[in-house]
Amino acid sequence: MSKKTLNGRGAQKNIQNRFFENKHEILDEYLNFCEVEGEEADRNKSNYIEVFPKTFVNKVNSPDVGMEFSANPYQGCEHGCVYCYARNSHEYWGYGAGLDFERKILFKKNAPQLLEEKITSKNWEGDTIVFSGNTDCYQPLERKLEITRKCLEVMLKWKHPTGIITKNSLILRDLDILKEMAKLNIVQVNISITSLSEDTRRLLEPRTASIKQRLKAVEVLSENGIPVRVMMAPIIPSLNSHEILPLVKKVAELGAVDVNYTIVRLNGQIAEIFKDWAYKTIPDKAERLLNQIAECHGGSLNDSNWRRRMKGEGTISEQIKNTMAIAKNRYLKDKSKKPLDTSHFLELKNPQLKLF
Repeated sequence: MSKKTLNGRGAQKNIQNRFFENKHEILDEYLNFCEVEGEEADRNKSNYIEVFPKTFVNKVNSPDVGMEFSANPYQGCEHGCVYCYARNSHEYWGYGAGLDFERKILFKKNAPQLLEEKITSKNWEGDTIVFSGNTDCYQPLERKLEITRKCLEVMLKWKHPTGIITKNSLILRDLDILKEMAKLNIVQVNISITSLSEDTRRLLEPRTASIKQRLKAVEVLSENGIPVRVMMAPIIPSLNSHEILPLVKKVAELGAVDVNYTIVRLNGQIAEIFKDWAYKTIPDKAERLLNQIAECHGGSLNDSNWRRRMKGEGTISEQIKNTMAIAKNRYLKDKSKKPLDTSHFLELKNPQLKLF
């Protein structure tokens, strides 16, 4: 690994917001001044900023994401996953997709109130709402603010179908709520596990929970009757693609009912962020890695075509698809999944339904 890497961060530099006419540059003169004076040019600290949205539940229009509605208590994500597709969304808040995304964290304290207003509105029919459609609802700030926990309390109160996507074992803090939701079949948890290797995890996802802790989350949730699907997302050729079989085997043994995957795509500003990261952290593998990613997307690092963009195309993508199929057939063949139950919510919202 290069000595020039920024510890504890995925992105290794800030990226200019595409929507801004002006940009900031750090001049060499300033860096030299800081070195002479013994000062830090960049303190690498996280900043937490409260925002006050008027809505909280978002309609998802993409046909290949697997959810209809998402809810994000936080924008930006301190986990710092270098490949994260959500980085580009930070530009709409006036920040950059690079270091800003993982150092300027926006939080929505009014999320639980907005959530309850939405699901009790006249025309709401109880479609599953997935927490973390964009950024992780259990990122480090959640330990202090508990916005996600308060949202789950609302969902349990109304017995509303709920999905959760996270790569943080902090979810086990809310086991009491999740167990009650599982009894009603109104919750499914998706744990993101990209690799079984801590070295790989630290490179790709520097501030996430350890692999050991995430595997523990799969096990504990499963033992308590909470259905868990593992997301091997993304699969990156030459970096974690060789781990498909052992990873599926491991999580199946711990109780996971399914495993899904995506192939990495470097959309928007993420291509520049990822390339900079690759040449700084794994310079000996960078060129091959980037070429194989491009091979999965028709020669480009990004693919914006729905239904194709998540799984890729070509020889490498086909090998990954076939290996995943073999793994699931071998280790998850007898696992069962069932849709979440909306009847509890609909009866609670409209008690007259019980008359029919």
